Amino acid sequence: MTVYLDFNATTPVLDEVADLVYKVMTEEYGNAGSRTHEFGVAAKRAVEIARAQVAEIAKADKTEVIFTSGATESNNIAILGLREFAQQSGKKHIITSKLEHKAVLEPIEHLEQQGFDVTYLDATAGGQVDIAQLKAALRDDTVLVSIMHINNETGAIQPIGDICQLLTEHDAYLHVDAAQSFGKYPFDLDNPRIDFISVSGHKLYAPKGIGALIMRRRGFIKPPLKPIHFGGGQEKGLRPGTLATPLIAGLGLACELASKNAEKWLAHVSELKTTFTAVVSELGAEVNGQNASPYVINFSVPGINSEAAMVKLKGIIAVSNGSACTSSSYTPSHVLTAMGLDSERIAGAIRVSFGVTTKQLPIADITAALRSLL
Repeated sequence: MTVYLDFNATTPVLDEVADLVYKVMTEEYGNAGSRTHEFGVAAKRAVEIARAQVAEIAKADKTEVIFTSGATESNNIAILGLREFAQQSGKKHIITSKLEHKAVLEPIEHLEQQGFDVTYLDATAGGQVDIAQLKAALRDDTVLVSIMHINNETGAIQPIGDICQLLTEHDAYLHVDAAQSFGKYPFDLDNPRIDFISVSGHKLYAPKGIGALIMRRRGFIKPPLKPIHFGGGQEKGLRPGTLATPLIAGLGLACELASKNAEKWLAHVSELKTTFTAVVSELGAEVNGQNASPYVINFSVPGINSEAAMVKLKGIIAVSNGSACTSSSYTPSHVLTAMGLDSERIAGAIRVSFGVTTKQLPIADITAALRSLL
């Protein structure tokens, strides 16, 4: 049986979460917007419980959480929702990095086409943002800094704490795409200097199609976001549409389970990663990315092409050679390119990502499969 090792692409839904989603779908199916009967009241209650569960991970207030369809939509609201404020204030400079997910880069590129000035920070060889370069890029008219927490391809952890410290005396809004870290890597996201945090349910053992955007107030002042879709006014007028109560309840429970088990989960995946790293190191593997999350390893074995490796590993382990959102394009990884890796190393890059449901690794089979390609 194939062992699933592509948790950065998506995670299975935990049994407890699936049971709750099913219960809400079949027994507590009211519309959270219906306030004239007990079915709607129950749905509203389920939503508010989940809102508090999500907020707790970032030590935010539950009123600062809105539910979305996933991190991609959250990113779009955080970035495009600032457009009107930026235009009115004359602050139309954005700083991001070349390492970001397309769900951040493409909305920013859209604003760039509308006259915004964008600075794309280079990556270090280890896959991190250079704080000195970020400091040099800051301007009086910088309205937004958007830097991910953990890279989806390499697992490289970005220096969010240092970025927060740097922005202490600057009023630019800070957006963190936390799709790969929220709940699983419980560090830095509780920093009150982070204005926006994007959350993805299906990276956290919740269903696909649900996510959240945390929008911290500065004192008592709400961030000046405007909706990018219209119709109904749900979620504080920022995200219209009938709330997906079953999915929201599932995300909330997944967050609660993550909060309770974060240390245990980290210890489990760290052991898996240590074991896997030792195996590929014996084959001469080069690890792509430093200071990386214990949930993922990105590596290249000289002389082995990733496509050939995945064919050989089929039926043994399920892995990928990059982001699930762009893997069908067969273009070189923009992340590894930004890190300055050569074309052969990029062509050989394989991403292996672990999860709490991973029990053991078929070490002998993995080793034999990769050795046969050398």
